[in-house]
Amino acid sequence: MTDLNDLKYTSDHEWVLIDEDPAEGVDAGGVVVGITAYAADKLGDVVFLELPEVGTAVAAGEVVGEIESTKSVGELISPVDGTVTEVNERAVEEPELLNSDPFGDGWLIKVTVAEVPADLLSLEQYREVTGE
Repeated sequence: MTDLNDLKYTSDHEWVLIDEDPAEGVDAGGVVVGITAYAADKLGDVVFLELPEVGTAVAAGEVVGEIESTKSVGELISPVDGTVTEVNERAVEEPELLNSDPFGDGWLIKVTVAEVPADLLSLEQYREVTGE
């Protein structure tokens, strides 16, 4: 399980793992993006996931995907500017992973970034946003 203190967060309920170690399989300057357990719980049972294609340029604050659940349809908002380098095809095929393992197998996209935004939240700051 990922140490939640190692992640950064957005008020839109995405998490960001900043991974600058090429030995881990992510290009230097790369980040991994997913949605938080709080978001997954609020969505309910996730039944469909639409993610951007590899090579897509994404911009912080823009919608890059769609998450459909039995309750509603949510948007995936990119927390960073960059280019999508990998999409979690397993999560697309098994969208329930967002509910069962949002911080692990339920990751969504990997993005190469030139710069990590300075306004990402710490776990403590994110918990203040959610009130949990």
